[in-house]
Amino acid sequence: MGLEQSKQRFIWVLRDADRGDIFEGEARKVELPEGFEERVKEVRLVVREWAPQPEILAHSSTGGFMSHCGWNSCIESITMGEPIAAWPMHSDQPINGFFVTEILKTGLLIREWEKREELVSASTIENVVRKLMASEEGDLIRKRAEELGEAVRQSTEKGGAS
Repeated sequence: MGLEQSKQRFIWVLRDADRGDIFEGEARKVELPEGFEERVKEVRLVVREWAPQPEILAHSSTGGFMSHCGWNSCIESITMGEPIAAWPMHSDQPINGFFVTEILKTGLLIREWEKREELVSASTIENVVRKLMASEEGDLIRKRAEELGEAVRQSTEKGGAS
């Protein structure tokens, strides 16, 4: 609901791999609010299963990435110059989220790790998405992400630092 209420365009990828806690073995049924996909279909997209994440992040119309902050996703986002709405779940993700938001300053945290057991409200998601995509603070974060992405890409070109 928070994504819908943010009034921002989005691609939401729902995969079977995201349906449960990898440590608990619990399975969750992915249920969207009734009528959600129909309401958002004109300017937003829900994708079931796999999607080409690097290609989506590289696309010029992509303006941000809500991520659990797995290292591969962070590297892809950093390389493509996309800011992250960080929502870590487990393992290395909390430290990666901290790195992206507090060290690199290329993202916003959706929920503090210490509050990981609390339900994230729709209004929290709406506010973080709006802040990242439609505010002066978000403009600065997106600019910083673009600059960092350009530096990373240049470093890996022939003659680059890496």
